[in-house]
Amino acid sequence: MQSSAKNVKDYLKELPEDRAPYFIKLRDTILKNIPKGFEEGMGYGMMGYSVPHSIFPDGYHCDPKLPLPFAGIASQKNFIALYHMGIYADPKLLQWFVDEYPKHSKAKLDMGKSCIRFKKADQIPYDLIAELMQKMTVKDWIKLYQENYHKSKK
Repeated sequence: MQSSAKNVKDYLKELPEDRAPYFIKLRDTILKNIPKGFEEGMGYGMMGYSVPHSIFPDGYHCDPKLPLPFAGIASQKNFIALYHMGIYADPKLLQWFVDEYPKHSKAKLDMGKSCIRFKKADQIPYDLIAELMQKMTVKDWIKLYQENYHKSKK
């Protein structure tokens, strides 16, 4: 479910009333804990956090006109989603998250490669998300991205 909102303010206005407070709290958690350098904006029909061209001029290899994506949050049809490219690209970070999740939530972890799905908005582990967001700086992400991207090109 992609939004056609052109900016964060419009995206937030589209949120279902029953889900909005949880989504806004998730956004606030990210904004308070994401390292300096990442920028909030819209991409792929959701709110995203990326490395701007002013820091990483090459941009995203799939479309260099776009900034390098790092994380995103979306209100999908049946869940709130957090996309975190760091857990997709770094097996150690993924294992840390999987190990920590049960300490922060009674809900079963529901995730894909980079997507963490929260079917019950009142069960989002905000403290864990805060910790996750603090674990990778812009510099760390660029290095990891370049290592993984160049590996896949060979």
